[in-house]
Amino acid sequence: MEKKNFDINSLLGFLLIGGILVWMLYANQPTEEELQEKARTEAAAKANTEAAQVTNNDTTLAQGISDSVASLKSGDSLALDQLKNRLGSFAYSGTLPSAKDDVTVFENDVLFLKVSNKGGYITEARLKNITKYDSVPVYLIKDGNASLNLQFTAENRILNTEELYFQPTLSKNGEDNVLTMRLKTSENAFIEYRYTLHPGEYMMDFSINSQGLDGVLNTSQPMYLDWQLKGYRHAKSISYENRYTRLTYEYENGKHSKLSPSGDDQEVEKDVTWMNFRQHFFSSMLLTDTPFKEVVLKSEDLVHDEEIDTVYTKRYDARMLLEPKNGALSYNMNMYYGPSDYQIFKKYGRNLDEAMPLGWGIFGMINKYLIIPLFAFLSDFLPAGIAIIVLTILIKLLLSPVQYKQYLAQAKMKVLKPEMDAIKEKYKDNKIKIQQETMKLQNSAGASPLKGCLPALLQIPVFYALFTFFPSAFDLRQKSFLWADDLSSYDTILELPFHIPFYGDHVSLFPILASIAIFIYMMMTTAQTMQQQQQPGMPNMKFIMYLSPLFMLVFFNNYASGLSLYYFVSNLITIGIMLVIKNFIIDEEKIHAKIQVKKAQPRKQNKFQRKMAEMMEQAEEQKRAGKK
Repeated sequence: MEKKNFDINSLLGFLLIGGILVWMLYANQPTEEELQEKARTEAAAKANTEAAQVTNNDTTLAQGISDSVASLKSGDSLALDQLKNRLGSFAYSGTLPSAKDDVTVFENDVLFLKVSNKGGYITEARLKNITKYDSVPVYLIKDGNASLNLQFTAENRILNTEELYFQPTLSKNGEDNVLTMRLKTSENAFIEYRYTLHPGEYMMDFSINSQGLDGVLNTSQPMYLDWQLKGYRHAKSISYENRYTRLTYEYENGKHSKLSPSGDDQEVEKDVTWMNFRQHFFSSMLLTDTPFKEVVLKSEDLVHDEEIDTVYTKRYDARMLLEPKNGALSYNMNMYYGPSDYQIFKKYGRNLDEAMPLGWGIFGMINKYLIIPLFAFLSDFLPAGIAIIVLTILIKLLLSPVQYKQYLAQAKMKVLKPEMDAIKEKYKDNKIKIQQETMKLQNSAGASPLKGCLPALLQIPVFYALFTFFPSAFDLRQKSFLWADDLSSYDTILELPFHIPFYGDHVSLFPILASIAIFIYMMMTTAQTMQQQQQPGMPNMKFIMYLSPLFMLVFFNNYASGLSLYYFVSNLITIGIMLVIKNFIIDEEKIHAKIQVKKAQPRKQNKFQRKMAEMMEQAEEQKRAGKK
């Protein structure tokens, strides 16, 4: 067995290694200067967090914060509470428990809201009982697409409330939910946003008030309320939705106007009482009891390519000039987040129905007092598609006397056609004489092309009113009929693997049916005109006959299927009424006999007819004089 001896060299080696390790640990520990620098860095970071509560728009304030942070880093012993003093009275809000990015849920049975501590404004607005075309809930505000900012001057600094923290208090006032958001300089000095949400209502009370800030707010400087929103897409066709998405407003004691629905637009208006950031079937509105002295209104179109832009439609901006009274803010307002529904708007009064795209003048009146009440009555007990058909039938029956007059005038012209052709043959080298003799014949027979045009003109207000009604009828949203899933959007029978300009990437059936009905109707009404010799300078009726159905086919492929359904049914009924009038009501032989009786009777010319006859005679004399 080998004897173990003590190895002095191994002992010395271990001692040497241990000494080296101890020296390395000692040599690498932080110095006093490094410890102080670390403390200064942590203090500076904390100061920056406090400073972030104040806007960086004010140069003096920003420079003061920067200098303070730099001083901390250089070893100055400036304390955090001294830095707060440099930030001003509103730095008090940074010491409250609410000085964090948190939200308060605020809701009733139709509206779900989230209000942020930072800025005190609504950061989420969801309509509870309504979904989009793809069954996703409708959000009017979400993910930072909206802001509300009060900009004011305090202690020689410009501050923005969207960067400051409010203290929330949620309470009940009877059945109402009340949320107060206070931006404090002390317990008894603050700016307050107050939201009051009523049961079952999309309209809420909203007010801005200040208390105890007489020596803080600089009311000699302008004070602004900025409201911004980017409208989310809610429909299958963003281009169709965007066509009815626009900013509307009321100003100067009841005047109403709107910004452009396409492109970018801006207006500066006085005494604005409400504005609506309309997103086709949905509205975000701000109303005030005290008119805003001046408002800069902006609208920016965000849809440049339907195949690419699929999130937002338009960006809205309203910058309102506020007027403090007696050194304090006091504005009682309302906010509305909900459907663009005429019945709801009418309930609230305040001319909110003017925010609906129902047409101007007589067109709007027909919609308000005839079409909307009638359709509301029918849709109470009938499915939406059947209600459209019944509405169309009732409108056509109402206009049938006018259509009878129109067809009667056309029948008279048809009866006179052989005599008019004879006149053309007799005076074929004298166009003026043809016009003179034709007018005499028509006058003696009591027939005129104008008598056929005037009844058609009388129908135009009703047709246009219906054209504006269907795209704005909220009651049609997500109502199905036959193969159409949603009467407020286009129906699809075929998806195309490519996109056709102006037409889209799908095929809709209702526009095809409506185009066929229009083509048949125009063939019936223009056949007689096309048989006549085409006069120089007159429109080519054959071209128009083909153009109108083609326009319908292309233009309405992305429109609401309810509108195409109306045109299809309307033209079918028109064709039916014309056939009934032609075959069972109007007897062309009797008409011819009556015309012959009228021709035999002396007939006085009216002033217009006499004037036209005189002008033609003068033209004829000038022509004869020219030949000499």
